[in-house]
Amino acid sequence: MTAPLTPPPPPRDQSPHDAWQPPGASGDPGAGYPAYPPQEASYGQDGPAIRTELVEAVVVTVASAVGGVLLGVLWWWLAPHVPLVGDVVDKSWVVYLKDSEGEQAVGVDGTFTLLAVAFGVVSALVVFLLRRRGGVPLVAALALGGLLASFLAWRLGMWFGPTKDVLAHAKAVGKGVTFSAPLKLGAKGALLAWPVAALVVHLGLTALFGPRDPEPGYVEQGVGPKDGYGAPLS
Repeated sequence: MTAPLTPPPPPRDQSPHDAWQPPGASGDPGAGYPAYPPQEASYGQDGPAIRTELVEAVVVTVASAVGGVLLGVLWWWLAPHVPLVGDVVDKSWVVYLKDSEGEQAVGVDGTFTLLAVAFGVVSALVVFLLRRRGGVPLVAALALGGLLASFLAWRLGMWFGPTKDVLAHAKAVGKGVTFSAPLKLGAKGALLAWPVAALVVHLGLTALFGPRDPEPGYVEQGVGPKDGYGAPLS
């Protein structure tokens, strides 16, 4: 004879109050996973940072413009002089270049360009050392400040240089006497040397030595989210 078959016990209903349930058993897709604290709204937190960047940008612009005074003085002091000579032709004064093949005029533009590039490199280096993170307002301030400084140096150098009234100057020094031509910038593109050099150097330093942003998808402690069993989510 065979033993009588007994029916299996009915399955125990899992109550929502049980001590453990597999993830998703209660119908909630997020059930069984560790809860993370809600992220608080950060409205208004960027206000002080933006104001600080704007203040720093204004300081950089003003400091660069003031540096243009030094650039103008150095340009006036180091630029070569273009020699002129006055003469009387048919009872009229004429002024002409003493050395028609000379390259002094090119040297004037070259001196301004080299000095402006040096000032742009120094300004970018100083700004990067003081604030390594950079930012759009700071970069714009470097460009605008460099342009203002170049314009100020150009006008200041012309003001310090010889008079623009070459005929009056020729009459004052006398016939056949050599005098210096007014200091002028033939290539106006040299005004962009400072801002371009500052932008290139600052962006290069920021790309090479600036702080790196954290990788997305991970919290600051470097621990990613985990599932209900403690294993990291892929």
